Amino acid sequence: MKILGQAKFFWTSVVLAVVFAVVMQFLIAGGSINQFYVNTLFFIGINIILAVSLHLIIGITGQFSIGHAGFLAVGAYASAIMTMKLSMPFPVALIVGGIAAAVAGLIIGIPTLRLRGDYLAIATLGFGEIVRIVFLNIDYVGGASGMTVSHLTTWPWLIGCVLLTIIVIVNFTNSTHGRACISIRENEIAADAMGINTTYYKVAAFALGAFFAGIAGALYAHNFYIIQPTNFGFLKSFDILIFVVLGGLGSMSGAVIAAILLTIISTYLQSYPELRMVIYSLVLIIMMLYRPQGLMGTKEITSFFKVGKSAKGRNAA
Repeated sequence: MKILGQAKFFWTSVVLAVVFAVVMQFLIAGGSINQFYVNTLFFIGINIILAVSLHLIIGITGQFSIGHAGFLAVGAYASAIMTMKLSMPFPVALIVGGIAAAVAGLIIGIPTLRLRGDYLAIATLGFGEIVRIVFLNIDYVGGASGMTVSHLTTWPWLIGCVLLTIIVIVNFTNSTHGRACISIRENEIAADAMGINTTYYKVAAFALGAFFAGIAGALYAHNFYIIQPTNFGFLKSFDILIFVVLGGLGSMSGAVIAAILLTIISTYLQSYPELRMVIYSLVLIIMMLYRPQGLMGTKEITSFFKVGKSAKGRNAA
C-alpha cells in the first residue's frame, strides 16, 4: 500500500506539472505575461536543473563538489558549437551538451573521487577554473569576448528538461543504486565493508549530475544570446551550492524551493549586485545559526502529506 501511495502521489504531481506547463505555454504564447517575468521563469527553470543535479552529488552521495559551473560551461559551449558552428538542430545540441558534460564528469571524477571532504572540493574547484580558462583562450568559441548564440530555448523544452531531470533523479534515488549512494553518504567505510563499490557509485552519481548540468548549460546558452567564460567562474559554482545547502542537504524539494526563492531575489536585485551578495551572506548566516539543517533538512514535501494522513488516522482511532 505504501508503494502504491507513493506511485499515486508521484504521477499526480507529474500530471499537475504538465497542466501547469500547458497553461503557462498558452499565457506566454498569448503575450499575457511580461517578458521580464518570462525571463525570470526561464532562469528559475535552469537553476532548478542545476540545483537538483548538484543535489544528487552532494545531498545524496555526500561528495562535496564546488565545480558545477565547469559542467555548466561544457554543456553551454558544446551545444553552442553544435548549433552555431555545425548547424545541428537544437535537440541534438541538448543531448551533445549533456553528454559532453557527463564525459567531463567522468574525466574529473575517476581520478579525484577517491579524495574526500576538503580535498575533493579543492579538486573540483580547480576543474571548474581550468574549464573557464580553456574557453577563455580558444578563439574558435570567441575567447574572452564570448560566443553569440541563437535564442532556441523555448518553454516546452525548458519545462520538459526540468521534469525529466526531477523524474530521473527521483527514480535513481529511490532505486537500489540510490540507496547505495545514500549509504556512501552516511558512512563510506561501512558501505565499502558491506561490498558496495563506492568508487563506482560516486563516479556514476557524479557523471549523472554533470549530464544534467550540461543540459542546463545548453538551455542557458540558447536563452541568453551570448555566453562568455566570465559567466562560469567559481562564484557561479557557489551560487549553485547555496541552492542545495539552503534547501537542506539530502532534500530535493528543499533544493527546488531554494532555487526558486534565491532566483527571484537575485532577479529583483540585479541593479544592486553588492546588496545581492550581502543578502545572500545574511541569509546563510541566519540559516546556519537558527536552522543549520536547511529549509527542509533531509525531508521531502511528501513527508508533510504523510504526517497529515497519520494524524487523521490517530484521530479516527
